Amino acid sequence: MNFIIQFFYTILYQPLFNGLVLLYQYVSFHDLGIAVIILTLLIKIILHPLTVKGLRSQKTMADLQPKIKEIQAKYKGEPQKQNQAMMELYKTEKVNPFSGCLLLLLQLPILIALYQVFLKFLTKDSFTNILYGFVANPGEINTTFLWVVDLHNKIFIGVLAVSAGIVQYWQTKISSTAQPSSGGKKDFSNLMQKQMLYFFPVLGAIVVWQFGAVIGLYWVFTSIFSIVEQMIINKKVKTKI
Repeated sequence: MNFIIQFFYTILYQPLFNGLVLLYQYVSFHDLGIAVIILTLLIKIILHPLTVKGLRSQKTMADLQPKIKEIQAKYKGEPQKQNQAMMELYKTEKVNPFSGCLLLLLQLPILIALYQVFLKFLTKDSFTNILYGFVANPGEINTTFLWVVDLHNKIFIGVLAVSAGIVQYWQTKISSTAQPSSGGKKDFSNLMQKQMLYFFPVLGAIVVWQFGAVIGLYWVFTSIFSIVEQMIINKKVKTKI
């Protein structure tokens, strides 16, 4: 367990923390909000290849649903043949049904580290034991965003919380794909998608309101960048089914 914690700290948390300090001091004109947005964009660019793979896999699986339904109907009551036919379909279409989940699991530690970094900046703890030798201590952090509003301002946090909910709804909406129902019954995946469509926006608003403007800026802009990625990939991916 200690090895995992040390690995997380050394490989993810400390580099991200120092990166945010450098962006704050030399790129964002000592504006923490701008530094957070820039770091968010850089992380999205680094993770873009993984995101593309995940979204393409998700899109392909959605396009395969009619064929999957046919196999389920054809081999109803024969689970072994059904699974074999499914594997043949995935092999023919060159898709891994679990790739989306695996890619999400790979990105999860990075997201956790980012949250920890942003929350650290909200406190007045010393940066002494975190910074690399070539990174100067920034001292007192300026919390005025765009030289206009303080990041601790409750009204601004509320605006970000509402914005986080809206953009999260938009992102979930464009990334979800309705599946045909079997018979007259509602499909379980469709029900789950509808629940997630409202659950994630509410969760986003609550998280931002609870943890403040720094987390809010990250949540809003990472959702915006994800929406742009999704729209670009949706245009590029052509259905050949």
